[in-house]
Amino acid sequence: MDIKLTTCFVLVLDPEEALTFYRDALGLEVRNDVAKDGLRWVTVSSPSQPDVQVVLTDFHSGSPQDGEALKALIAKGAMPGVLFSSSDLDTTFEKVRSSGAEVLQEPMDQFWGARDCAFRDPSGNLVRISQA
Repeated sequence: MDIKLTTCFVLVLDPEEALTFYRDALGLEVRNDVAKDGLRWVTVSSPSQPDVQVVLTDFHSGSPQDGEALKALIAKGAMPGVLFSSSDLDTTFEKVRSSGAEVLQEPMDQFWGARDCAFRDPSGNLVRISQA
């Protein structure tokens, strides 16, 4: 049996802001941009890994109370994050930082052997970037 990751979902507060971060700051390419009935999701992926997609989806909930609770969780970074890798972490870090993204951690060597950094996307989601 061969199982591969094809898609992961990132809930965002504003798909356009998220697109600016993931496309312009991280360099991902837009594969699909769908809007229907007030919903929007944008599928992006790395040029070097087009078969693994990140779907940036605006959230809609069954009730206004659930929507507000989810919005608060996203905005404070309580949702699971996304981890990317880069062959040149320092250059990637500077590109993302220069976009105005919130820096959580500058590049540093970790005890498990990786070198990584961390940001928040415009919605508050954790985005880590590592280099082996």
